[in-house]
Amino acid sequence: MAAAAGEEEEEEAARESAARPAAGPALWRLPEELLLLICSYLDMRALGRLAQVCRWLRRFTSCDLLWRRIARASLNSGFTRLGTDLMTSVPVKERVKVSQNWRLGRCREAILLKWRCSQMPWMQLEDDSLYISQANFVLAYQFRPDGASLNRRPLGVFAGHDEDVCHFVLANSHIISAGGDGKIGVHKIHSTFTVKYSAHEQEVNCVDCKGGIIVSGSRDRTAKVWPLASGRLGQCLHTIQTEDRVWSIAISPLLSSFVTGTACCGHFSPLRIWDLNSGQLMTHLGSDFPPGAGVLDVMYESPFTLLSCGYDTYVRYWDLRTSVRTGGGGLHKSWSFLQSWVGPWERAQRLHAFPLTSTPLSSPVYCLRLTTKHLYAALSYNLHVLDFQNP
Repeated sequence: MAAAAGEEEEEEAARESAARPAAGPALWRLPEELLLLICSYLDMRALGRLAQVCRWLRRFTSCDLLWRRIARASLNSGFTRLGTDLMTSVPVKERVKVSQNWRLGRCREAILLKWRCSQMPWMQLEDDSLYISQANFVLAYQFRPDGASLNRRPLGVFAGHDEDVCHFVLANSHIISAGGDGKIGVHKIHSTFTVKYSAHEQEVNCVDCKGGIIVSGSRDRTAKVWPLASGRLGQCLHTIQTEDRVWSIAISPLLSSFVTGTACCGHFSPLRIWDLNSGQLMTHLGSDFPPGAGVLDVMYESPFTLLSCGYDTYVRYWDLRTSVRTGGGGLHKSWSFLQSWVGPWERAQRLHAFPLTSTPLSSPVYCLRLTTKHLYAALSYNLHVLDFQNP
């Protein structure tokens, strides 16, 4: 078997070598390593023109190594800020092509799902599945291969709450849901296992789960820490008095702390960081929020950087290392946005805005999720997709 595989590789190499032009400029007869080095100085347009010369150059200029540098500087191409490739199965050249559609605002809009009654949906993506809350259920749908359409029959229906699901996350093959009934639900995705327990005196607005720990926040002005272990579900580890309604919550990637975003009515700073092990306050972020500027969502971009957004229509980007050094405040940048529009942002520069006008009824965008090819937006009456792969 190994010998046969080796012979096939040699034959493939021989075919590629034969396909290489024997005549023409001496540049094409250079060793491939040297050609790669020369081509690495070309920009996207030059590489595209070079690919039109002949079939061999078309294959040669499609090499991931040549497009990686361009992709890392492109919008939403599957590379992190540190250069980690999150989409190794997709050719880099193809991702750069789709990235240009993001940059130029070229996309095709469609409606994936509709529902009869007004909802405040939340959703999550995992592999080829989409999870979305509808009233007191969480529904799981499978994407079709194009990623721009769904199989209309749900893969799973996760129930258990007596009132609407306010928020949910996916963690360790579980769905952790927060309900308006003051309960937390724990559902195993690939089985019928479901447990719910009373967590707060009023609705649970937000929940997060990492490293076997659940944190929750409620309208009752408390945040709580819970274990995910099956034998300890419902055993509260810490109860934290936040002096304000908790709208959002997130666990640090380091699993040492978590941040709460509150209504900014009962405390001067709606963003505070708490020790996960002791439940003690570590620091607060900023003090220049106007009254009522509740923080509706928070997200860690890295262990040391945090994004927050809220009622004051600003997205804030926080450097937590500065906050730790100064004991509060922290450096941050802010950008304003309108909730009735959807648009990709690249730091302080707004690229495009997309009004979702397929329904005569106005609605906020309650939740956004995106991949390298699609953007999904959940509104009151339907779920939209913007397809950047096939505009």
